[in-house]
Amino acid sequence: MPWRAVALAAIFTLFALLRKASIATVLLIAILLGSSLMSLRQGALSSSEIASNIGKSVEITARITTDPREVEKKVSGRNFLPPSYSFLAKSRVPIRIITTDLSVANLLPGQEIRGVASIRASKEQRVAALVIMKKVEVVSAATRWARLLGSIRHGLSVATGGGDSGALIPGMVLGDTSKQSADFKVDMRRSGLTHLVAVSGANFAIVSGFVLWCMQFLFRRMNYRIIATSISLIAFISLVRPSPSVLRAAAMAAVILFAKATAQGRDSLPALGFAIAAVVVADPWQARDPGFALSVLATVGLLLFAPKLTTSLERFIPKPLAQATAPPIAAMLFCSPIIVTISGFLSPMSIVANILAAPVVAPITIVGFIGALISPILPGFAHLLVLVVKPFAAWIALVAHWCASFPGFALSVLVVLLFTSIFFLPKRILILFIICILTITWVQRFPAGAWDVANCDVGQGDAMVLNLGDHKGIVIDTGPDPALMDRCLKRLGIDEIPLLILTHNHADHVGGLSGAIRGRSVGTQWFENVKRGTSAKVGSVTLEVIWPDGGTYDPNNSSIAVIVRTPTYSLFAGGDLEPKVQSLLQVPRIDIYKVCHHGSVFQDESFTRALSPKVSVISVGDGNTYGHPAPQTITALDRLGSIVLRTDRDGAIAINTRNNRLSIQRSKSKWKLWRWE
Repeated sequence: MPWRAVALAAIFTLFALLRKASIATVLLIAILLGSSLMSLRQGALSSSEIASNIGKSVEITARITTDPREVEKKVSGRNFLPPSYSFLAKSRVPIRIITTDLSVANLLPGQEIRGVASIRASKEQRVAALVIMKKVEVVSAATRWARLLGSIRHGLSVATGGGDSGALIPGMVLGDTSKQSADFKVDMRRSGLTHLVAVSGANFAIVSGFVLWCMQFLFRRMNYRIIATSISLIAFISLVRPSPSVLRAAAMAAVILFAKATAQGRDSLPALGFAIAAVVVADPWQARDPGFALSVLATVGLLLFAPKLTTSLERFIPKPLAQATAPPIAAMLFCSPIIVTISGFLSPMSIVANILAAPVVAPITIVGFIGALISPILPGFAHLLVLVVKPFAAWIALVAHWCASFPGFALSVLVVLLFTSIFFLPKRILILFIICILTITWVQRFPAGAWDVANCDVGQGDAMVLNLGDHKGIVIDTGPDPALMDRCLKRLGIDEIPLLILTHNHADHVGGLSGAIRGRSVGTQWFENVKRGTSAKVGSVTLEVIWPDGGTYDPNNSSIAVIVRTPTYSLFAGGDLEPKVQSLLQVPRIDIYKVCHHGSVFQDESFTRALSPKVSVISVGDGNTYGHPAPQTITALDRLGSIVLRTDRDGAIAINTRNNRLSIQRSKSKWKLWRWE
């Protein structure tokens, strides 16, 4: 667009005039330009023709701009959604396309497609609309350049093979995370290593630094080396796809490369200011993207703090190790206040994970990059190169799994402020601050002390655990999300499941099964294979199945219903049973009631009165669209004097039934400074 060319020209002119200006000056210019350009582009999106057709079905033609990626398997209510692909495209304005046509998996950026689509409003501010296509017609073939880049990406994916280590290398080299399992992605996120598989300034800095080093054997003059490296950087952008985050990373890497090439250190801050302004002009939405702030702060940390930290570390550890560990520590230190503020989550082990992973990041990136380039013509040699660095990738995967097993914690605003103030505290106060943090951490852990019954916070679904001691537990349903289920069992310390009960085959009750059994031994399973009269005794826990009776019912009313008896409590759990069956059951008074069907309006009052529970647990998702739990259900339980607990407000729930009393713990609490995750 003409306005963009003019704006970029203005930025380059300003950079030439303000090379000696402070970063604040250039930042101010970037903010002014960014806010103006964002207003213009937002107006263009909202007034576009496709935006005027929201809520309608129309035929559109669009050009693909990003690789189609398979959407992770999701649960909608009780059902799994069908497999689908998502990608960005351009139909005069940017749009997001989601389609269940699996043939798009082989399409490449630049190809044109056509189809009848349902146009919907999108929460994604960069696009004019969300476009839902059932069938996609390919209008144009991929260009030779696109096919070459696609063959390089595919070649590396094939050469790396399977397993977490094989899935990690394409992500670290090209940002391709398509081979990574959902569980591995969760572990990478919880260990603070996700940035390794999102093409970032670090990737560009490593590749650019390697190319710059190679150029010394071809060119004597530094200017020629930088020009050749810049050309390589542009080619690398095409290879990893020029998404907004990639262009941002390239800009930050260019600043680091400039600083290293000219050895100017602090004097490179004006260049950073220029890069910030250029990125905001090219994509105004970057100014509102937390990732942009993180990229800038990480770059500042690498420019200003990493050299000093390296010097300090060299007093205690070998120089190569100091040079490897200082950059990630510096970047993370500068980014931590923003991470805590925007996510409210902090993993204490993320620093350890980054330190352990740092020494092998560069070898994987460089060797993997070379392997990717030669994979289309020398696949065998590419495979050998991958074998060299695959043990390094396995090391990172091991670190990710290990560090993810430690809890992180979600913080309140108070702790965010305290955490940020670390950078300004005197040493004595800092020591006292750390002691207070460790003390509060211990007091506020979840679950704190003994527990007998726990209900996991798994969103809109059910998952309950009965403690058998010695890291064993009976699990009743597994919720919709494997990652949330696995995390809950880790928090509860459950390593073995002697009895697993899946009440009925709805996704919100069985979708998290793979997370429940991950790394755990499982004994007997009850799932559509038990009927009324079945019983079992596991340790001190006796279970009696009182439904189903073998008749033909809908899935909800075919739920396995059990009465649990122990020396210290009794419990009833009945999946999603509704009044049609509830009215048929003869139930005793019990202590704990896992309320049927997420506390929906479908409850039989006489059944609830017969149970007369002391504590009622409702497993329900925050902000669900089903109206769960129903006010009538809550009122009926309140009239019985039952303590009503609900996961959308209380989080995970743990109940201790010892000493003839029910003691309740909640993972969410107003007085807590943070909660463990």
